[in-house]
Amino acid sequence: MSRFLQVEGLTRRFGGLVAVNTVTLDLHVGEVHAVIGTNGAGKSTLINMLSGEIAASAGRVTLEGEDITARSQPRRALDGVGRSYQRTTIFPEFTVLENCRLAAQAAHPRPWALWESSRGCATSNAAAQAALEATGLRSEAERIAGTLSHGAKRQLEVAMCLATRPRVLLLDEPLAGMGAEETDRMLGLLAQLKASHAILLVEHDMDAVFRIADRITVMVNGAVIATGDPAAIRTNPDVRTAYLGEEH
Repeated sequence: MSRFLQVEGLTRRFGGLVAVNTVTLDLHVGEVHAVIGTNGAGKSTLINMLSGEIAASAGRVTLEGEDITARSQPRRALDGVGRSYQRTTIFPEFTVLENCRLAAQAAHPRPWALWESSRGCATSNAAAQAALEATGLRSEAERIAGTLSHGAKRQLEVAMCLATRPRVLLLDEPLAGMGAEETDRMLGLLAQLKASHAILLVEHDMDAVFRIADRITVMVNGAVIATGDPAAIRTNPDVRTAYLGEEH
């Protein structure tokens, strides 16, 4: 399996604080790679660096072998790096379809088409409809987004991300606040999406992580202490001590 997105020695300093410390990991299409750790471990800072929201103090990020370390967030989005956020970032007053169409238009702007209604853009509409189909929200297309359940809103965020036609999905706690049924639905969606995407999942729900992840990276105080398959992480003595609070 070839490396699709690769991180080498990625570091971020805020004054004297090292929030992310020489992190190295890689993402592959066909795999969910989870990053776990306690609050303050550096997980969200890492995902912000990968999406281009925060610049690296040191290290390198490559996408299919091409160095994208210095690229901005908009440029990375155009390159195929999509992300979701911890907090819901939908447009609640618009319909579900309009939310996805807006996301698609942002990824594929057409500033020269001044005479054309945005609703008539075939490319954006096709991307939006495909995203709704993939996430199981097609029947909710005309529903006002703000009236969706919490779980459906999180699904819509993933749909908006997919509408930009990314190749990499950076998902920051997509299961936050979900009940068991909603969690099952989201995990089923991730299992489908990994066939065509490289997925990085930051998540606090450990039961869900061990159900869906193919590989897990554990961070403590900004640094990686272990990476491996779920079975290896469960039995790693350093992880049990640092993350699970157990002695060797």
